[in-house]
Amino acid sequence: MWTQHVHMKTATVRDLRNNFAKLESWLSNGEEIRIEKRGEPVAMLTALPRARSQGFKKPDFAARQKAIWGDRVFSEAEVKAMREYELEGEEG
Repeated sequence: MWTQHVHMKTATVRDLRNNFAKLESWLSNGEEIRIEKRGEPVAMLTALPRARSQGFKKPDFAARQKAIWGDRVFSEAEVKAMREYELEGEEG
């Protein structure tokens, strides 16, 4: 009934009808299953490739910057003053 060949599991047509839950668990683990009828191979079952997950949505940094600062452009003197303020505590 259930045998395992090299890297492939085999099942009978009867197993498909009566024990599909077991076959489904093999498929979910990435196994390939050869289906036999009266000892002769008749089909191959393989799982569908899993779709790549879309993952998370990347933040829109440009929109966030615009929401915080609007269309403001800093002058050279303002940038220099901000940098000096940031570096005040770092000199040791």
